[in-house]
Amino acid sequence: MIKTTLIGHACLLIQSRETTILTDPTWFDTLWEEINVLCPSIVLQKDKVPPVDVLYLSHRHQDHFDVRTLAYLAQNGNGLKPDALVLVPNDDILIDVLKELEFKNVRVVADFESIKIKDVTLTPTPSLNKASTAKDDFPEHGLLVHDGEVTLWNQVDTIVSPEIIDQIRQLYGHVDLMHGRFVPLLEGNFSYNKPMDLPYDEYCTYLNVVRALGPKFVVPGSASFRYRDEFAFLNHYSFPTTQEQYLRDLSAFCPEVQCGPYVSGDVAHIASDEIRIENQSSNFVRVLEDDSHRLAFKPIMEVPRLRTRTTDDNQHEKEISIIQDFIENQFMKQILASEMLEGWKHWQIVYQLEIFGREESEIWSIDFGQSDPSLQKGDLGKINLYEGIASSEFHALIEGKTSWDYVALCGNYRTFNNIYRITNGSFEIPPKDTSNYALEPLMVLFPWDRKMDREKFMKDVRRWKGKKQD
Repeated sequence: MIKTTLIGHACLLIQSRETTILTDPTWFDTLWEEINVLCPSIVLQKDKVPPVDVLYLSHRHQDHFDVRTLAYLAQNGNGLKPDALVLVPNDDILIDVLKELEFKNVRVVADFESIKIKDVTLTPTPSLNKASTAKDDFPEHGLLVHDGEVTLWNQVDTIVSPEIIDQIRQLYGHVDLMHGRFVPLLEGNFSYNKPMDLPYDEYCTYLNVVRALGPKFVVPGSASFRYRDEFAFLNHYSFPTTQEQYLRDLSAFCPEVQCGPYVSGDVAHIASDEIRIENQSSNFVRVLEDDSHRLAFKPIMEVPRLRTRTTDDNQHEKEISIIQDFIENQFMKQILASEMLEGWKHWQIVYQLEIFGREESEIWSIDFGQSDPSLQKGDLGKINLYEGIASSEFHALIEGKTSWDYVALCGNYRTFNNIYRITNGSFEIPPKDTSNYALEPLMVLFPWDRKMDREKFMKDVRRWKGKKQD
């Protein structure tokens, strides 16, 4: 028999008769650079969580690889047993963060590598994310847990193929309980002016995975968060379906598979003859407030204007001075030295950069259709590539104190393009795979690369390592 307790988002406590496993711990309310909070909100008594034999980390997205919680576990002697094993994918940034936090017994695991620990066998299942999303060029795993009688599969965020599903079935014949993907997140679509519709093809794959695998019981997994406070308008733009809708659709799509809701504090008891969900029966975590109504998908609602998040007058003036110096003395030099210059010229781009302060904004433009493009103050009339950004976020990019993970998800950066090229008798548009991220000048000047990703995590390490946290 296996028992699982949902703590929050993708954090599960999985218990067999002899082994306790903790996955993707997020034990504090805020996550992902404090843009998001857990939803529903929870009360977690950390000192009552049983010490674990295995800490399992699926991948390094910040809602699964939360440095604050990891720093707490590394410092708190009650969280992990002395000989606890930490299982991770082969991701050097993730591994380096764990080393900085002084974790012991870190073991890199491979796709479908079975690991026997006491009375359970743990098997990481692979993901096709590296092949499907260029910027997510790191390994990612789901997790199979088998105790000799029953099998649990936590899909986490993995993208799986029929071949992966077949291999899961070959290992254990069937899966008793599946934590399945249920919501295609549209995070970033607002900032990048991308479609706000439910991505039907992706959503259909979630349903098809359940049908192909044929588990006994399915509960929705992950995606239990929302945007907080000043970012809250993005809740109308990022979550195109709900647990309730997913369960309704799943019941119609494959009625032979049982399914049910699963929220923080619920406990699933998985036996060979019965799967039972006990609502709010955990003795260490429970729902504080069901605030899921805040996730209502209405991508037509009011959008606040861009403005700086800096409230101190002196700091704001300092940031504006640094920005003006960068634009006037460095921006165009870097543009003309960029490998993308010929691309901007080829597409005859008329580019506009708008920097937003408190109530005002300033505009600079470049016409790449000219033989000698130059930076000009003000609006040129036509725009076919636009970037608007708050001065607080632009200053942080210049100073190397932020990452695109934050800038692109906080709603304080927005872009669109109408890129095309007219020649004699022809009309040409860029290929889809190069029509967005690759052409924005700010994305080129401040590249979303491994260096930026590493510094994003190390900044949190410096913030939380060794700090006493309640």
